[in-house]
Amino acid sequence: MEGCCLWLPRACECCLSEDERMGLAVDREIRSILRAQKRRERREIKVLLLGTGESGKSTFIKQMRIIHGSGYTDEERRAFVPLIYQNIFTAMQAMLGAMAMLRIPYGQPENEVYAQCLMQVKILQMKTLEPRYAEAISRLWADPGIRSCYQRRREYQLLDSTDYYMCNLDRISAAGYLPTAQDVLRVRVPTTGITDYSFTVEKISLRIVDVGGQKSERRKWIHCFQDVTSLIFLVSLSEYDQVLEEQASDNRMEESKALFYTTIHSPWFVNSSVILFLNKK
Repeated sequence: MEGCCLWLPRACECCLSEDERMGLAVDREIRSILRAQKRRERREIKVLLLGTGESGKSTFIKQMRIIHGSGYTDEERRAFVPLIYQNIFTAMQAMLGAMAMLRIPYGQPENEVYAQCLMQVKILQMKTLEPRYAEAISRLWADPGIRSCYQRRREYQLLDSTDYYMCNLDRISAAGYLPTAQDVLRVRVPTTGITDYSFTVEKISLRIVDVGGQKSERRKWIHCFQDVTSLIFLVSLSEYDQVLEEQASDNRMEESKALFYTTIHSPWFVNSSVILFLNKK
């Protein structure tokens, strides 16, 4: 009985001290937060995107954001302008370097002057596309030698978006240029670290996690493996005859196959559904 007498007063809050009432209130608040978090987790689907570099993971997230999310505001699209310009310079310098490596002559010898000018550009410093550069790029893209070099792009590293941006150069180089949704989708920015994007589809919270696909970034993947509902592994079909940027002797498709085999046999994904997404046909 003595034990009961000691317990009963504590069951009534009016018998508690100020500190005890405060502690009880904090405990209730924590329990409420935990219950709410569990309800959210039951409604949340965590999708992990994996794949080798340039398999299209970041593009996949941008497509989902445009289709199912809030898309991109004018200000957000405007922030991609320097990146698009840098992609164009990167692609042109890659082709100009390949011209020398593959010993392909220019169809119009006078275009070598434009080539020398563009090769001196420091890409990361380019925030605008000046008319003189736009003209040089346009003339070189029309050169038969450059077009021949582009056809042999499997023999060197070249951005997938090269043809798209070159064909839209007049629009992109115009004053007041504002990227379209397609321009944003095509821009190549290597993923470093972890990118997390959430949106809601029919009251279900879909959380997509994108991690860098380059070999140097894969050590960070382990931090994303917990509580994964579904895994989407992306493979670029257009890379069947291309080699890795990190290791020129390794075929990209073979690298994707090896990485996919390792991934699906990981104990982290025993209870996760796995989707193989064949991209860039």
